[in-house]
Parts: sequence; C-alpha cells; structure tokens
Amino acid sequence: MSHPMISGQPTSTPPKNGTFAKACFFLSLAFVLLPLLQTNAEEKPADRLDRFAREMRQLRTGAIGYPVNQNTDLAEFYEWYVDSKLYEVSMNNVGDPQQPAIMTLNTHEFENEVIRFFAPLYGFSEKEAWGFVTHSGTDGNMHGMYFGVKQLLGETKTLPICYVSEEAHYSIKRVADLQNLEIRLIKTDKRGRMIVSEFEKALDPSKPALVVVAMGTTFKGAIDDQNAIDKVLRDKKPVAIFRHLDAALFGGYLPFTDYKDLVNRRVHHFDSIAVSGHKFFGFDEPMGIFITTRKTLKNTNPFKVPYLNGAVPTITCSRNSLFALKFWWKIKKTGLEGFQKQARDILVNAQYLEDQLNAIGYGAWQDDYSNTVYFRRPSKAIMKKYILAPDHDDRLGGDLAHVIVMQHLTRGIIDEFIRDLKAGNPSPKK
Repeated sequence: MSHPMISGQPTSTPPKNGTFAKACFFLSLAFVLLPLLQTNAEEKPADRLDRFAREMRQLRTGAIGYPVNQNTDLAEFYEWYVDSKLYEVSMNNVGDPQQPAIMTLNTHEFENEVIRFFAPLYGFSEKEAWGFVTHSGTDGNMHGMYFGVKQLLGETKTLPICYVSEEAHYSIKRVADLQNLEIRLIKTDKRGRMIVSEFEKALDPSKPALVVVAMGTTFKGAIDDQNAIDKVLRDKKPVAIFRHLDAALFGGYLPFTDYKDLVNRRVHHFDSIAVSGHKFFGFDEPMGIFITTRKTLKNTNPFKVPYLNGAVPTITCSRNSLFALKFWWKIKKTGLEGFQKQARDILVNAQYLEDQLNAIGYGAWQDDYSNTVYFRRPSKAIMKKYILAPDHDDRLGGDLAHVIVMQHLTRGIIDEFIRDLKAGNPSPKK
C-alpha cells in the first residue's frame, strides 16, 4: 500500500498498523506543516531591517581597512529631516547651481554655500570658482577628466592623452575608457609615487596632456610630486595642459593641516579637484565635491535645455538634493576648528599605529602626509575581523594589507588590533 503522503492524499488520522506507521504519519505531517509554520513565522520587513541594522552597527567600529569615517554624527540632521517633514517633498538639483532655476524644488542655495566654503581652501578665488556636490569621488574624477578633455579640445582641436600613475584610483582607467582616451600608466616607486622620469619618457609634447595627479593613492596613500611633474611639463612644453587632482581622501583633511599647500592651486596650478564626502567628512553614503574654474566651465557642452533655463553642464543631469543639505549641515556643525582637530587626530593616530606595528616587528610603512599604514598581510581571520583590504607588491615582500586611520579608529581599537597580530588570531568580538 502506498504511503498517503507519497500518493498525494494526506490523512487526518494515523493508520492503524502499529508504532512504526504512527511515526511515519507524524513525520509526513511535519513535512506538510513545517513550510506553513515557516511561512507564518516569516519575519516582518521591519524586523529584517532591524536585524540588518544591528549587524551593520556591530561591524562599523572594527572596519579599519577602507577610507570611511564611521563617525557619521548625523542624528540631529535626520531628526530635523523627520520633524520638518521634508521627506514629503521630492527635490532635484538638476542644472547649473549658480544659475536661476525654473525647477525651484532644489537645494542650490546650500550647494553653492558648500562650494564657497571649500573653494578658497583649495586656492580658488570666489570669482573664478565653479563647482557642485557630486555623487561620489568617481563622479568628481569623471567631471574633471571630461571638463579637461573639452577644454583641451577647445584649445587644440585634438583629443588629449591621459597620464596617470599606475597606482592611482581605478576610476581614472574606467573614465578614460568611457571617453575613448589613450591612457598612459606611469610606473611608480615601491612607495606608490609616480616615477617622474618615467612620466617624462611617456609624455608626448605634440599632443595635449590631461594629467591626473594622485593625492593619496588607493592602497599606499602616496602623493605624486606636483613640483617635479610641473617641471617636466615646463621643459617638454605640450601643446596644451590640463591638470586634475584626484584628492578623494587626502583632499578632505589636508586643507586643515600644516600641509594645506599640497591642495592649493595658487601653489600648484591645477585646474580641477575632486574630493569625496563619505571619507574624511563622515557621511553615511557616497558623495563629494568637484571644483574647477569658470574658464573651464565655458568649454563644456553647449546643449541648451530651455525648460531648465540654460545649459546643464554636469554629466549626470539629476543630482541628489539631500547631499548638499547634509554637507552644509556638517560644515555648520563641525566648523574649521572641528575639522582641524579631526585631521590632526587621524595623522597622530596613524603614526601611533605605525610605531606599534614596527615595535612588534611587523614591517609597516606610512607615506608622507598620509593616514594610511600598510604592512605584511596577516591571517585571513584577522583580515575578516577588521575588514582589511589586500594588495600585493613583490618589492615590499609580497602580500600586503593596510589600515586607513579614520576618526572612529581609537587607540583602544589600535591596541586590540596589535594584540591580535601578536597572537596571530583575532580576539572574540565584544
């Protein structure tokens, strides 16, 4: 006789053929009811989100391998946002923030104040500066390279060659590919800095030069030598030059240190700069700023959009209005002195971390002006616990990892990290 569940005919009473049959019945009943019970017990959307939030908060303090400041400090902003009921309004920062807008549901006034705060920190005068709040550091790099291409094309009618160090951020390669640019990757020394003699050999003076300067490479935190690069450009005299600074992380804190001239265009004469907001400034989602000159802006696309009162100079048309509000809020809440203290603290703690690593013989390196400390790669368990980023360089012994010292990395976490390295395994999470 076939089993009732196999035949597709479950029964509500057990068959009368002994203990074994009863066991089979109840086992079959369990297979029927278990999915129903699981469905009924399925967690609610809010419960799942709460669980996810707890997991993220548990991970945040120990996440020290990527350049993200986890001290976001945005509670007051979100309280205001809810209390004001601004969430009932859909806003859009489309168009040139410095032009009168027909679509007035925007935060252009706050966006312009953000740019006016940062422009002089990077050596732009108020009259010459133009910029906006970006979706990310890559968005800023994309605009720097696109605007640079348009300016160089306007001057020479020739597509430029892009020059960048091989250890610069990967977004430069992606953007060059998108714009169908020839890109020449310049070799770096073992500390990640562009070898300027290699740049000199690669430079073709018969073509316009779009030079992307790395102000803090992705893994080693190296800074390209702008003075040496400028000397090569003066000596070889390309037909036209545009310099873009990729200052995603270092452009955040350097203006608030004694090394501020490294990102000052009055000293180094760059044409545009991109800085991330979700790194040093501690936002809870990717954003950033891009600043260039009005001269460069004039060379961008001439496409007029009547219903937006003129041309839209940005590549991405619609832009997030809340980003400008958050940036404005952060500036007002933190202030110059607050940013200066944070910049000082991360550099002091980076030096402390390097000293502690060297004290246990771990072979650590820290480049000038950098909050990045890199060292030989530890165990997989430690890599996982601290969410460390991997890399490899035979010139430094092979497999590497790094810690990027951000505001949430306290001396206590550094000391725990050192203890774990000495033990070879991570201590349990508290």
